[in-house]
Amino acid sequence: MKQVHIRVDDGLYNELSYYSALMEQTMQDCVREAVAYYVTDMRRKQREVKDRQFTFIDLFAGIGGMRIAFDRAGGHCVYSNEWNKYSQQTYFANFGEQPEGDITQVAASSIPDHDILVAGFPCQPFSIAGVSKKNSLGRATGFEDKTQGTLFFDVCRILKEKRPKAFMLENVKNLCSHDKGRTFKVILEALEELDYSVFYSVLDGQQFVPQHRERILIVGFDRKKYGKNVHFDFELTPAFPKPVMRDILDENVDEKYTLSDKLWTYLQNYATKHKAAGNGFGYGIAPLDGVSRTISARYYKDGSEILIEQKGKNPRRLTPRECARLQGFPDDFKIPVSDTQAYKQFGNSVVVPLMENVAKLIVKKIEEMDLAEGKELQRKVI
Repeated sequence: MKQVHIRVDDGLYNELSYYSALMEQTMQDCVREAVAYYVTDMRRKQREVKDRQFTFIDLFAGIGGMRIAFDRAGGHCVYSNEWNKYSQQTYFANFGEQPEGDITQVAASSIPDHDILVAGFPCQPFSIAGVSKKNSLGRATGFEDKTQGTLFFDVCRILKEKRPKAFMLENVKNLCSHDKGRTFKVILEALEELDYSVFYSVLDGQQFVPQHRERILIVGFDRKKYGKNVHFDFELTPAFPKPVMRDILDENVDEKYTLSDKLWTYLQNYATKHKAAGNGFGYGIAPLDGVSRTISARYYKDGSEILIEQKGKNPRRLTPRECARLQGFPDDFKIPVSDTQAYKQFGNSVVVPLMENVAKLIVKKIEEMDLAEGKELQRKVI
């Protein structure tokens, strides 16, 4: 037998101690049993994939916003990856699966086959040093040379190894202008080189939630499977009636979310100073019958970008549950981490119903092309 040493947080340790005493087993036996149950459950889920329309993998998964979207579109997640330990905790609490860690250390061949690759990869500049050297030597450069050292490279190597039918990538709107447009140019060139038909659009989440949140979505379909004559449109079906801020707010909110006099005075002075200088920086009071600004990972610092007015007292920041709703997460989504980590997680996440809408469009397109491919094959046989 092999030995494995593990560290667990206090809550899990207490649960293990209680279960150990209840079952009259050593803690070691309890852990081994729990792992065995976990592995068995994973195998069972692999078998259940037959009941789903398609399979997908969830890269740079965060807390699982994309996973909810593709689950709702009829998919079965066969692999997830997320390096942040707090995001892993939230992911596990909601999906019962621990995402694998550092993607750069994962062999593409070890990732299960899948129909759709889903990734919200970080925006990073591409180094041109290696490319410039190859160009000077008259050698061709490929996506490996252009994207090496970035996390987008890992997306590319997995696409190359596994050849999914389609992919959906999500990033900030500024990806288009990042590094004077060079970053986006390299991304499109790399995806084209991998022989995918690529489509992209900047979409605003306020069609589905009461938040102005623009993100770029890049969708691709395998040309080796479907040919070059592929057409795809981001024909969204917005929520009706259009959601507004008051739809997501709780009635009774803990006083700890109300800004202190010191912080509120600072934010007002800061806004006045920048307004006088002609800048637009400052706090934002969200209109109850309108939409908020974009929530970001820095929301935990002071909540200044989205504040809720209160009668007779200072404004307050949103609660973590309200932040979840602002991103379109269901109310049964578990938040097992501190407020600080929750603010970071929801600020980094996606507008779930928007992603779900696009996911369903991708699935519909795949089904149409698979049907056409099947008919063509049948025609050739006849």
